[in-house]
Amino acid sequence: MTHAPLPLRPRRGLRHALLCAILAPFIAASPVAAQPPAAEATTEANRQLVRDAFDAWANGESVFGELLAENVEWTIHGSDPVAGTYTNRADFVERASVPLISRLAGPLVPEVHAIYADGDTVIVRFDGSATTTSGAPYRNQFVWIFELADGEVVRAEAFLDLSAYRTVVDNNAPRG
Repeated sequence: MTHAPLPLRPRRGLRHALLCAILAPFIAASPVAAQPPAAEATTEANRQLVRDAFDAWANGESVFGELLAENVEWTIHGSDPVAGTYTNRADFVERASVPLISRLAGPLVPEVHAIYADGDTVIVRFDGSATTTSGAPYRNQFVWIFELADGEVVRAEAFLDLSAYRTVVDNNAPRG
């Protein structure tokens, strides 16, 4: 029985150089790569804008008129009737926000757990709590993804427990 000779293995240095040459474009394009100073400034400005808005909201201020562009596109993900895409601030407030907020005895208070930002995209992970008009507690967990332009949210995606939302809307009378 005859065995063919094993192929020679390239030197470690050559193999390393080839691997680096192949992977370099992918590493440079990854989000881990450092952002240019202008992009870092945009990221931090957007993160601070959203952080300030949530801080003001937690202190009882109404911030959505200032934070959301008039023509914001707001999508609520899920299978509840409130899920869908709203094409402006007034439509979102009237058909998605007011049905919930009007059934709360006081303001929904956000507790921010994390704010992530990359350029014009800001992601907020927070819990919201309030008391309903019937005296029951309302608690929900949210992830909102914002796309900002010129200091306003122009596109938003919302992830939340729509069952908790629906329970409040269906089982509590609006404030009168």
